[in-house]
Amino acid sequence: MRWRGGLGVAAMSYVAVDYLRHLSPEWHERLQPALWTVLALIAISRVPFYKHWASEFRAAIPFVASMLFMLSCLLFEALSVRFVSAVLGLDWHSDTPPLPDTGQWLLLSLNESLPETLVHILRARIIGLHHFLMLFIMLAFSVLFGSVEAPGLGLGARYMFTMAIGRLLRALSFVATILPSTRPWCASSRFRVPAHPHYWAQKYYVPYSSDADAIRQVINQDIAYAETGEYLGDYRPDWGAMYFLIDFLRPTPSEGSSWYNLLKKAGGGCNDLLYSGHMLVAVLTAMAWTEAYGGFSSVLIWLLVMHSAQREVRERHHYTVDCIVAIYVGVLLWKMTGFIWQSKDRARGRRLVKLEKIQGRLIQAAKDSDMEKVRELLKEVEIGDQESKKKGLTRSMWLFSGVIIFSALTIVILAFTWTSDG
Repeated sequence: MRWRGGLGVAAMSYVAVDYLRHLSPEWHERLQPALWTVLALIAISRVPFYKHWASEFRAAIPFVASMLFMLSCLLFEALSVRFVSAVLGLDWHSDTPPLPDTGQWLLLSLNESLPETLVHILRARIIGLHHFLMLFIMLAFSVLFGSVEAPGLGLGARYMFTMAIGRLLRALSFVATILPSTRPWCASSRFRVPAHPHYWAQKYYVPYSSDADAIRQVINQDIAYAETGEYLGDYRPDWGAMYFLIDFLRPTPSEGSSWYNLLKKAGGGCNDLLYSGHMLVAVLTAMAWTEAYGGFSSVLIWLLVMHSAQREVRERHHYTVDCIVAIYVGVLLWKMTGFIWQSKDRARGRRLVKLEKIQGRLIQAAKDSDMEKVRELLKEVEIGDQESKKKGLTRSMWLFSGVIIFSALTIVILAFTWTSDG
């Protein structure tokens, strides 16, 4: 029997109680530990009665593999964030105006026409990144109550794998074309990178960045023709085997002792990172919730996604295009990866179709008491199911391998390009 209403109530209670930190910190300090204690005790009480441990153990390996893939994509993303923040120097960040954003204009105009109470609701920090992550964790653990179909680790594996692909595509997108920040003061307050551009930017971008005639000539000649003059060198610490990262990270003497520490400081970056990583997490949580649980609570979660999107634009963490792209990329990625983690349902469907095809012969063999014929027909169904499983496993392995090889080749090509040009 499924606990249909409880999960939605628990999720909305979590969001409401956590928002009390803004309304009444005193009540928040009381209610939040009490809520988590109650939810934890209820979950623990269900553990002895859980009947799907075998499927959870089978899903453990894909879950761990997805987590490792996710961590590698986050490492590449952190490298890309630092790169796009450092390559043009701090002067570019402070001098370059933000791009025009009609979504920002629309929200400002609505502030003038909507009721003040509604504007306050739109401005309220109701939900953030950690809320969406916690909502998914609650969804996965609800397998203990039968609210979501087991295994919970299988759902987690799909969630992490889909997010990893999304983060990889995001990093490749924002590292390909560097967009100015919606907050021009951000880079100088957070990073200590050199003020001047890297050699590559000085050679291929700076001479042609604002002169229309120079842009026309470089298009016609298809070669960097301008003299760059004397290049201002960068600090180059001894990073051993990771020496090639210097051109990506551009350390300064005050922070250049460890390349890993620089990546940890990258955070969300300062210039615009197309598309929004926060919105990707929000959309994947909403997609998982809608598909696995559904109901009215999924509608509320989508409303929270929309609220979060407008607040990202309103507070100028992202351009409107970042949120729009994140929404449809998240939806499409979740649908795309569904064919891996729903193979069990498809296999069951194929088995039923096969049984329907041989139903007449099976019934006739049973009437004739021909047990040898019955065994032969059932074996035919089992062999077909095993072949389908092998094909599904092969497709999954090829997909995992392809993504990992693609990621590795991208890093190698970027490293080779920079070390040869720098």
